[in-house]
Amino acid sequence: MHRESGNVTAERYLVDEARSPARREYVGGVAYAMAGASNAHNQIATNTLVALATRLRGTACRAFNSDTKVRIHLPGQIRFYYPDVSVTCRPNAMHESFQDAPRVVVEVTSAEKRRIDEGEKLLAYQTIPSLAVYLIVEQDRARVAVFRRTAAGFGFQEFESGGVVPLPEIGCELPLAEVYDGVVATTGE
Repeated sequence: MHRESGNVTAERYLVDEARSPARREYVGGVAYAMAGASNAHNQIATNTLVALATRLRGTACRAFNSDTKVRIHLPGQIRFYYPDVSVTCRPNAMHESFQDAPRVVVEVTSAEKRRIDEGEKLLAYQTIPSLAVYLIVEQDRARVAVFRRTAAGFGFQEFESGGVVPLPEIGCELPLAEVYDGVVATTGE
């Protein structure tokens, strides 16, 4: 991400973002321009969105694509991130461009994004009281890292090619075969 501007209020960011042709994430007063993604990244994100949206049909939970921001309130700052997919069971008003209470957040990661997805974003997302599961989906091989809220904090699991990620928090499962459908993903061997 490229630092675009600093010392911007959250309110000003939202106004500017609504008019901007490019998406920018917001971290405590600084807006960062987002880079474009590869076809593999976009296909995996779309597959994940479709798989979750289909399974959630008829429930109170809804899946949102990467055009929907998640707002995070941290001590002394607000952040807005654009996860690749998010699921909320208590959505914000339809006129808003962000969600405050996601149950599940999904980031498709690559070598270029890994530091932020597994560091800054992992720590920030875990502060959201409603968040039950954070999924980091590998772009270059069939692997999903799952950070799941437990009574003792967030636990970690990995699922690889052919696996199914259980998501009882939203009443469904996510088969990796569907996540990686149409994408050449190596096993990392």
